[in-house]
Amino acid sequence: MPFDIARTRAAYPALTEGFVHLDGAGGTQTAAGVIDAVTAAMRTAVGNRSAANVAGRRSLELVAEARSAVADLLGADPSGVVLGPSATALTYTLARTLGATWRPGDEVVVSRLDHDSNVRPWVQAAEAAGATVRWAEVDRHTGELPAAQYADLVGERTRLVAVTAGSNAIGTMPDVPAIAKTAHAAGALVYVDGVHSVPHGPTDLTSLGADFLVTSAYKWSGPHLAAMVADPARWEALRPTKLVPSSDAVPDRFEYGTPSFPLLAGVTAAVDHLAGLDPDAVGDRRARLRAGLAAAQAHEEALLDRLLAGLAERPAITVYGSPVRRCPTVSFRVAGMSPAAAQEALGAAGFCLSVGDYYAYEYFQMMGLRDSGGAVRASIYHYNTADEVDRLLGELDALIDGAGRMAG
Repeated sequence: MPFDIARTRAAYPALTEGFVHLDGAGGTQTAAGVIDAVTAAMRTAVGNRSAANVAGRRSLELVAEARSAVADLLGADPSGVVLGPSATALTYTLARTLGATWRPGDEVVVSRLDHDSNVRPWVQAAEAAGATVRWAEVDRHTGELPAAQYADLVGERTRLVAVTAGSNAIGTMPDVPAIAKTAHAAGALVYVDGVHSVPHGPTDLTSLGADFLVTSAYKWSGPHLAAMVADPARWEALRPTKLVPSSDAVPDRFEYGTPSFPLLAGVTAAVDHLAGLDPDAVGDRRARLRAGLAAAQAHEEALLDRLLAGLAERPAITVYGSPVRRCPTVSFRVAGMSPAAAQEALGAAGFCLSVGDYYAYEYFQMMGLRDSGGAVRASIYHYNTADEVDRLLGELDALIDGAGRMAG
């Protein structure tokens, strides 16, 4: 059955403003059910967590429901879901915790493909411990992160391998299971950044081979909160720095301060929204999530193919990377225009796109593009349409013509 794009778009109030949102990699628009859930939680009496009164029990329920929802989304155990304000904050928490156990001579492997939130926390933790940082390199032409190189990078002193499941810059989806297999054979842990991959297809913690997986709800129609998941036993073995009177239970001891209970209601609603993307899906929420995200993925991949084919027909457009497996994300430049100028012109025409390095610092540094403005990024989400892709290509034609006249 074709993906019901009209039904899908109707769930996003912001789309009625008429802008073309090809900026999902930087944050998607919010689903109506999420807005309603957050509003309802803020209109209801909610206290700090306590079993002694109704308001306190409501907050306990909001936390438990959010953990359960994220667990269903990622194929995890609710008791292994750590909630926090952002993927960056959660990664730093774990990096400090693990880094406290590292010693000089230990090694950490990071990649040039990753968002800096899955690079710098590990580099800084390694530096603090006197550990060595080893780098997995990206193929400059294809944008691939070859899994074979990890056989030479990982050894008996490797403590952690950090890798993305989907590049937020050029969309590359590395062979994470193969990388994880190499890491685990050496006894190393694997930390997977799923911030850009989770919104674009079914995700399973075990299948990826991830010991830890992080995701951000605002990249999949939800509020600005994040979650980091692992086997509860993995958390039990770790001792983060924390306030003395705060809970020592797992996963609570990894969560600092009082959470935003209304936003947690939004996390649950966002997962429920994703579970409803395929109206014909049946089964429990996990099954409906897999069906809905698979349907959305097929829709997004068709739009990506359309966009890539159109860009390839325009010699004045340079697209970076051509990975075999990619999230629906493309970075490009228009000949004769700076990325910022192209973004501004497209913005004036109603298109919302990102520009710069989008925190993919190492990739753009390697490509020699960062100091000259990075690139323009078009990132497709399941509420985008073929007409929007065609309109973007048309606007790019106008930019190319204009740049040509100026050069002439």
